[in-house]
Amino acid sequence: MKSLITKTIVLNQGDPDEKRKAVLEYFHKTFDTDEKLYETLKSPEAFYLRADPLRHPLIFYIGHTAVFFINKLILAKIIHQRINPKFESIFAIGVDEMSWDDLNTEHYNWPVLQEVLDYRGKVREVVDHAIKTLPIGLPIDWNNPFWVIMMGIEHERIHLETSSVLIRQLPIENVVKHDFWKICDKRGDAPQNELLPVAGGEINLGKSRDNGLYGWDNEYGNSAGIIEPLKASKYLVSNREFLEFVENKGYQTEEFWTEEGWKWCNFQQSNHPRFWILKDDGSWKFRTMVEIIEMPWNWPAEVNYLEAKAFCNWKSRQTGKTLRMPTEAEWHHFRDLHQIPDQPFWEKAPGNINLEYFASSVPVDRFGFGGFYDVIGNVWQWTETPITGFPGFEVHPFYDDFSTPTFDGRHNLIKGGSWISTGNEATRDARYAFRRHFYQHAGFRYIESEVPVKIREDVYETDALVSQYCEAHYGDEYFGVENFAKKSAAFCLKFMEGRPMKHALDLGCAVGRTTFELAKKFDFVTGLDFSARFIRIADDLVKNGFIRYVLPEEGELVSYHEKEMKSLGLEVSGHKVEFYQADAVNLKPIFTNYDLIFAGNLIDRLYDPAKFLENIHERINPGGLLIIASPYTWLAGYTSRENWLGGFKQDGEPVLTLDGLHKHLDKNFGFIGGPEEIPFVIRETKRKFQHTLSEFTVWEKKKG
Repeated sequence: MKSLITKTIVLNQGDPDEKRKAVLEYFHKTFDTDEKLYETLKSPEAFYLRADPLRHPLIFYIGHTAVFFINKLILAKIIHQRINPKFESIFAIGVDEMSWDDLNTEHYNWPVLQEVLDYRGKVREVVDHAIKTLPIGLPIDWNNPFWVIMMGIEHERIHLETSSVLIRQLPIENVVKHDFWKICDKRGDAPQNELLPVAGGEINLGKSRDNGLYGWDNEYGNSAGIIEPLKASKYLVSNREFLEFVENKGYQTEEFWTEEGWKWCNFQQSNHPRFWILKDDGSWKFRTMVEIIEMPWNWPAEVNYLEAKAFCNWKSRQTGKTLRMPTEAEWHHFRDLHQIPDQPFWEKAPGNINLEYFASSVPVDRFGFGGFYDVIGNVWQWTETPITGFPGFEVHPFYDDFSTPTFDGRHNLIKGGSWISTGNEATRDARYAFRRHFYQHAGFRYIESEVPVKIREDVYETDALVSQYCEAHYGDEYFGVENFAKKSAAFCLKFMEGRPMKHALDLGCAVGRTTFELAKKFDFVTGLDFSARFIRIADDLVKNGFIRYVLPEEGELVSYHEKEMKSLGLEVSGHKVEFYQADAVNLKPIFTNYDLIFAGNLIDRLYDPAKFLENIHERINPGGLLIIASPYTWLAGYTSRENWLGGFKQDGEPVLTLDGLHKHLDKNFGFIGGPEEIPFVIRETKRKFQHTLSEFTVWEKKKG
């Protein structure tokens, strides 16, 4: 094992030629270590067994890590010739674990093992040649071709670990012991766990673009906060400590489990952790990657998040304390308090990590950190935090689906690394997350804290219509057409000059840009829309300061976008707006006393526009303005033909919508501006757009 120990590479300093040599060595040692892992399989047939019904057989993973290099190098235009188009298709995707109740029974006609091994050999040659011949300059950042090489290497190191978990789940008769993968021989009873105080303090998460270590997209950005004092368990929860939960019928007691956890527990018919083996005589055995051994009671319990959460709830009941797992921020604060050097800056790993000790866990009291143990290493530690990007998150153009599929609220972060975590996985800023039912050499530490866990709900918006409006309101401008929402606000404010600007109403506000823009000048602005989908986006922008959405590019290809209030110049408006779902034709009485009502592209989508126009004066202060914008696109799907304001012939003569507006508004309003046409563009795909003209008219409520 020693000869293959590596550390991830510092990419922003050093001699370029030496850096090229370091990347070359890192690549080959990664490839070698990965292939040594598969030497633990007893026969070629073992590669085709499904160790986990929710994952592919191992033949996929030994092919996938090689295919990844070729596909990314082609995407980056570093190489231009494929090695095996068929392999580079069937081994390309399909690695994210599925839901525990969504079994994938799709059949794959996998190639024979030797063909895959031969393919790996060819890939090794191609990547070796690319590393030796690519121009190199420092720093190597994520726009540098060498970043793509590092991406492939670090990707393979991720699968070194995930494949080891799958091997651990194979029937024991399909694996063999291996000198490279020796396990720890220290086993015994566990120390008594206890809670120790942890000081509070400030925490900053996320790293900057000039950080010298390779990072995945979700690691970048910035999130700051304050951590309140808490207490943390001295040790990770050991197998002995977890046994108490098992023996107290924790797996049979619904009250300890979350709703998701209880459904999983019943589905799996689980009575104990996955890698425990209960013998007929009542004794316990334990499954390591390639051996079954006597139960190591002093090793950390390896469970999924659902089991860890149930244990914490049970332990809280037993002790009368409020116990849970730490959040991501709390875990980072805990780590930073111990001033642990980052990999690659340690001489010797301070914990059971980076393959520097054993191919298994070790006793929970082996590696101390100032009174605590296993702050990093041994097993990953579950947190209470579902993964999402930090503010400022961007996807890498060559791997746009690394993180975003996990931003769904169902993937919780694991921190600290395990005995087989190497490369990026063993660094401080590593951010990996798995579904809560998943196993990944992971255990947990519990903390005592009364601070509630705050979960951000800011996954990427994938609703096609909502995403179109997100882009129209907050995204790029196309074909030289100004942002319609901003232009609308500017039009309104022009006519409001010299008038009171206390309270405005943005009717049909959609995802809210005009509301925010008006609030730059008004004391307060209310945005109303019939669609809760739209309102949620605007409300999220207020709460989180940013929104994320997906846009279709072509076919099944999409792009990911994040827009921040600050970068849009809207941060001054956040405290001066509110958003509600409402029916414009039947508004609640509280929506009244406005100096301005803007009805943007609304009236031709109302089921009874005449009723709206007849009553809207009741909502406006004397001398206040009603500004209407509409392309007058009358469709029976929105408004019955008999309720159209115009766009038809009557007595043989055309009736325009402007005629209908006068008919219903002249009694209570004076017509003071327009009509004026303002264009807007809606992006449907990268190459398909809607270009529309909206007609603006301005109406002043009569006094007296």
